Amino acid sequence: MPIYQPWCHGTITRSQAEDLLSKAARDGSFLIRASESIKGAYALCVLFQNCVYTYRILPNEDKKLSVQASEGVPIRFFSMLPELVEAYYSPNMGLITHLQYPVLREDEMDEEPGQTTSLHLNSVQCNVAVLKQSHTPPLCPAESNNLPPQLPPRNFLANDGKDGEPKSSEQSCKSLSDTYLMRLQHMDMSIIPEEHQTALQEYFRTSISLDAEQVQFGYPNLPGLKKLTMDICKNLNSEISRILPVLEVFHRALDQQLSPGIGQTPKQNWDSGQSISFKLERLTKLLYCIEDKAKMSLFESVGNEGGHRKSLIPVVTFEVKQESLAIPTKMFLKVDVESGKLFLKKSKDGPDDKFFVHNKILQLVKSQRMHAKLVIVAETEKEKILRKEFTFDDTKKREGFCQLLQQMKNKHSEKPEPDMITVFVGTWNMGNAGPPHNIDSWFQCKGQGKTRDDTADHIPHDFYVIGTQEDPLGEREWAYTLKGVLRKITNISFKQVAIHTLWNIRIVVLAKPEHENRISHVFSDSVKTGIANTLGNKGAVGVSFMFKGTSFGFVNSHLTSGSEKKLRRNQNYTNILRFLNLGDKKLNPFDITHQFTHLFWLGDLNYRVEFPSTEAEYIVTKIKQQQYQELLSKDQLNMERNDGKVFLHFDEEEITFAPTYRFERDTRDKYAYTKAKATGTKYNLPSWCDRVLRKSYPLVHVVCQAYGCTNDIMTSDHSPLFATFEVGVASQFVSKQDPNSAPQGGIQIMNCVATLLTKSKTKFFIEYHSSCLEKTVKTLEGENTEHLDGSIKVWFGNQVELTPIISDPEYLLDQHILICVKSTDWDESYGEGCVALRAAQFAYTEFQITLTHHGERTGTLTGGIQLRTSEGTPTEKLYDFIKVEKDDAVASKGKGSDTNRSSATQAHDISNPNYVGMSFKSGHVVDKGWSYSMPPKHIPTDKQGGYDAGNTRSPAGKPMAEDEKPSAMFDNPLYGAMGKSRAKDQDHPPKDLLVPPDPNFPSFKPADSDPDRPPVPTPRHRSFTCSETKPPPPTCIPSRASAHKKPVVPSRSEGGFAPERPPLPSKSRPGVPEPQNPRDYRESAELLGKLRPPARPGQPPPPKDLHADVPKAGRSVK
Repeated sequence: MPIYQPWCHGTITRSQAEDLLSKAARDGSFLIRASESIKGAYALCVLFQNCVYTYRILPNEDKKLSVQASEGVPIRFFSMLPELVEAYYSPNMGLITHLQYPVLREDEMDEEPGQTTSLHLNSVQCNVAVLKQSHTPPLCPAESNNLPPQLPPRNFLANDGKDGEPKSSEQSCKSLSDTYLMRLQHMDMSIIPEEHQTALQEYFRTSISLDAEQVQFGYPNLPGLKKLTMDICKNLNSEISRILPVLEVFHRALDQQLSPGIGQTPKQNWDSGQSISFKLERLTKLLYCIEDKAKMSLFESVGNEGGHRKSLIPVVTFEVKQESLAIPTKMFLKVDVESGKLFLKKSKDGPDDKFFVHNKILQLVKSQRMHAKLVIVAETEKEKILRKEFTFDDTKKREGFCQLLQQMKNKHSEKPEPDMITVFVGTWNMGNAGPPHNIDSWFQCKGQGKTRDDTADHIPHDFYVIGTQEDPLGEREWAYTLKGVLRKITNISFKQVAIHTLWNIRIVVLAKPEHENRISHVFSDSVKTGIANTLGNKGAVGVSFMFKGTSFGFVNSHLTSGSEKKLRRNQNYTNILRFLNLGDKKLNPFDITHQFTHLFWLGDLNYRVEFPSTEAEYIVTKIKQQQYQELLSKDQLNMERNDGKVFLHFDEEEITFAPTYRFERDTRDKYAYTKAKATGTKYNLPSWCDRVLRKSYPLVHVVCQAYGCTNDIMTSDHSPLFATFEVGVASQFVSKQDPNSAPQGGIQIMNCVATLLTKSKTKFFIEYHSSCLEKTVKTLEGENTEHLDGSIKVWFGNQVELTPIISDPEYLLDQHILICVKSTDWDESYGEGCVALRAAQFAYTEFQITLTHHGERTGTLTGGIQLRTSEGTPTEKLYDFIKVEKDDAVASKGKGSDTNRSSATQAHDISNPNYVGMSFKSGHVVDKGWSYSMPPKHIPTDKQGGYDAGNTRSPAGKPMAEDEKPSAMFDNPLYGAMGKSRAKDQDHPPKDLLVPPDPNFPSFKPADSDPDRPPVPTPRHRSFTCSETKPPPPTCIPSRASAHKKPVVPSRSEGGFAPERPPLPSKSRPGVPEPQNPRDYRESAELLGKLRPPARPGQPPPPKDLHADVPKAGRSVK
């Protein structure tokens, strides 16, 4: 039996190994872990003078192990790891110091009853692996998903022998026969025919012993069992043989793949030795398949008339109010999505003579202050722009109207490919009970929380992703149920993209039929995190795919239960991150949080509300009063996320619904928070166990439209959870330019500085990955500087130019660069991050990203990025159709206390869309994993110190007019703080290491401003990752004062901003003209470019507006 080796730690992470060695704090302390980058290799980690030195242990062709130590030291080979470790206890073996003190594994957190420690299991696996002649790496859960768990052999022996006394094979078979015969005597066999009774008794008396001998000698045929089943199913067998050919003919007749030509079906012999179980399986599959195809054919024949599908979305009429001369007038807005028309009527039954066609409706503008108000911007036949203002009954009605018009624009768009889709994400712990007859409310987002209006019930989503836990149904039955519900609601037969099941954990992905050819690279996988990481009662299943040029990942997980198992759940999350194998295999250095443009994580995460059990009634009282904030402040998932321990940089919409667990079944009025067990009463306090979180690349469009739970599905002790998202997607771009004549594009990344939280003694380089690059690019190794806090700062002073495969700006601005910092001697990742090329759309831009590895924060990376593209104008996106109008100037009249406003900005500022009917949380700035500074000092400013917007484009890519300013995207409190400039006292690289922007890239004049002054923030032009829980943006620096007024020097905060000194309102400034209010919507930068000529290089600067460069900084939504 292999001996347990305390220094072998299995598949722990690099950071965990460093922590263990740091706690040991003795030179010569060591441990061995499995390599993260090389399969079959190990890493020997040694501590010396508070630094960790890592050495590779590699197997050769003969599976002999050797250590890559210092040069000049003879290489020695060892058969097993214990021999290797024993040899390196000796000095002068090429290591920094000889091995002295093995580091033991820390005690694992408490496990479920009867559960062995998973990390100890990994250690045992490592020891077993290294003591075998074949040196294979430790078995990880991802590699063993499909293997059945190794269960102990069953002991059927009666208590007729002494414990520990070995029994002969004959004695075992006799005991087995006697056991089953005894069981048979205690069963009611009166309903069984006499001949079958005799057959069963004969099998247990004689044949079972013969079968046992067959198994003992390695023959699993079991002839006795086969003979018994054939005798019992004799009539069934002949009946199946007679029926199967008939079903085959019927099945082929329904098969639409075949041509209607006359041909004979190949004759099949159904009696040629197949077992009865094989025939039954074939019969069952045929019946299922015939039922599916028959229903599909009938539905398509009824649902199509003359080649055109019937109306999917019915006509909806909204009652609104329109003010005329300060008098509200009742109006009716009738939306016909299928015909693409919006009717304006004075009475509900009035004539449909006044309407706007879809292509004449230019924009919907939501009011941020009045949540029920909406402005419709439309174009008349005489090309006159109308701006009509309406007030709905409530916010949900306004949202339903906006969704219907967005659906109309999408449906009738002339774009060949969509650039926006909607995704439904649902999760439900079914409690091992089948679903009720009606589960429509789940998919219609009806119930509690942020729900969907009734008018949007029939709007189909593009994708439906359903995750279930404790699911008792089979895959086919559950998929058929889901398709039937969606067919009833949407009148569409959805296609199955993928389905994957791990025990009772399942994920199903369904898509609209029109998207079938847009989906590719579908992968699915699972990870077990149950008992000893070998059982699938807990774990995760995942699906990933490409939708044109955008990658999606979905993970459904069921984590460890129990209020006290918080640390175990954190470990489950880490294991899933490490071992779930999805997505592009070329992105192996990155875990799933970096591999996908959009990653959605759903499931029964089992995090609880951390209150004492004596507070159960208090919790129920708070829930009845709908006062959730105090309970959510004690939510374990929220606390662990705030501490950066799990779901780093993930977003979750604000929770406005009651806890989804633990209800009494068949009611939603009572929580069953006590459970009687043999060990005593167990408390399951009402908690938000079921959650949906998301993580997207920076500067992409994603808006949550609904997040809540149902009220009427009560078969389980959990309520189903739903969430819907509006998501921007990129197409597989085909350039309209001649590749031979188009100028070569370029991406320059320079002045990179990495701060790594590690004690490893090694050198580092950066690796750049992207689907827009011709190949992976590596930098030269950086220059290390150690800090007293234990971190390492690495200067990558060299400038790197990346060559994109297509230089068209419409393609490049949708792309991202994945960055991985690796060690030169070990090729292991020390941190990964992502940079959006859209950040450098207008100028050289500095960035700062948080580096993570296996879900842990490992450091930061700062640098600059500059983009060179060919000529071209990005087209307007479909999701730019709905905007948010911030009417702060109106809201703040008479208040004078809004320190984040500048009076010189326009009264109407249009920003990106989001659901406005919500609260806004203020607080500290949350680390989102990335930020982009404003243009540095060498970017030109006008004489007032503002950013030169002469070459600036609107978010839709259209040139902006002279008297317009870029939309201040960070003004919107619905979006997180974007513009971060580095602190004044932050370490900067030496000046000789800084690389100036390439003169061949877009050039700019030197700034006419104080060189010591921080850069003036440039407004963000796009910020699409929306969340209700986003913190408010930082306040920005006031613009420089006019020439005839003494400038006000701002006090510098750590981020280079001055929130303490807000600018005075313009009316109180002597000699400063009041800004003119815009005449109509044409004064906004968001209107279509045809209303104003584009700005050209060399065009005269705009009229001097002394404060026009000061971006407005938004306020909280009340």
